[in-house]
Amino acid sequence: MKANIYLIPTPLGTGTIDTVLPDYVKKIINKIDYYIVENVRTARRFLKKAGIQTLIGDLEFMILDKHTQPQELEVFLLPISKNKDIGIISEAGVPCIADPGAEIVKIAHKKNIRVIPLVGPSSILLALMASGLNGQNFAFAGYLPIQTRNRTEKIKFLENRSVKENQSQIFMETPYRNQKLLEDILKTCWSDTKLCIAADITLTTEFIKTKTIQEWKANIPDIHKRPTIFIIQGG
Repeated sequence: MKANIYLIPTPLGTGTIDTVLPDYVKKIINKIDYYIVENVRTARRFLKKAGIQTLIGDLEFMILDKHTQPQELEVFLLPISKNKDIGIISEAGVPCIADPGAEIVKIAHKKNIRVIPLVGPSSILLALMASGLNGQNFAFAGYLPIQTRNRTEKIKFLENRSVKENQSQIFMETPYRNQKLLEDILKTCWSDTKLCIAADITLTTEFIKTKTIQEWKANIPDIHKRPTIFIIQGG
């Protein structure tokens, strides 16, 4: 049988693995010796927690992050030529969604390497499921611009698009900038626009609420440094 690339999901926080990962995912990691990861330390910690039986020291890790050069990516797939499976591990949630692993998968398709996505938690889909907003027509906008003016323009664009296309607009920010993004959303959007704030998904501190902008202004939650997904839909 030919070797495959497995997209291995990880928990969204420090909660128990058993509640978010099926047993067969844990079985698959025990047949993989090569991993493409963003951070070796957190990947090792996850594999240990998932009950990997192979000695961690016997595993090979290749780092894929913002410093990785495009010409390095081909080398990452060399184990496939030796008929060795490769696992891609994201920092949190499912690989390749708002995650650099997508670049590896792009090359894999060109080389006719089978890519197998495994079931696990996606903060984007879990937030949408619990939002009560349009799950039939939605778009993920990723991270918004950092500069206030550009970010405000983007928020307005997404709000107008949500009305024009009756489409939920999903986006996110790094946790330490969440509060500022929330402030900009509340300042920019119409009072009747609906906003879902989904923080700490799958954790014991999980917070998922959908209210109008006007309602949120009366009671602004503290989401500083809490992993959060935002969804807006204009009225």
